[in-house]
Amino acid sequence: MEQGYAVFLLLGVVLVMIDGQLIYRSGKGYMSRAYGDPEAARSMTRLATVLFHLVVLGLLAIVSIISVNTGDPVKDVVVKLGVMLLVLALVHALTMMILGRIRDRQLQQQLADEMSEEHRQYEQQRSVPPQTRVEPVHGAPAPRVEAEVEVDPRQIKTTR
Repeated sequence: MEQGYAVFLLLGVVLVMIDGQLIYRSGKGYMSRAYGDPEAARSMTRLATVLFHLVVLGLLAIVSIISVNTGDPVKDVVVKLGVMLLVLALVHALTMMILGRIRDRQLQQQLADEMSEEHRQYEQQRSVPPQTRVEPVHGAPAPRVEAEVEVDPRQIKTTR
């Protein structure tokens, strides 16, 4: 029984480390577009990977003490490994969702910052310095101002 326990823990730790490295390496590239700064993307991915390792290794420890009795020690290890693989898959998916949310928020923030900057530039371009007032030439006719005509909306005919 002790040998099966050791084999399960060894295989479990190896699987967790391999999956953690996959998350870290693919997460760096995934996050680098959102952050623009490779160091910031690396740091965020590293934090998520450390969290992944802690959670999965804790679950591995819990699964390792669950007693399975199939009558064959090899089958016991296989059953525990199967449970561990399912847990690993769930935590992997959760980690990818977390990285995706972080990336989406970062991209949204960048877009909002860009739009704010473009709006600021637009407002600066639109603000025209006050023009000097032009006085009418002496003896010239005054400009004609047309009176506004009020229209009753009930008298407007529409066509379909």
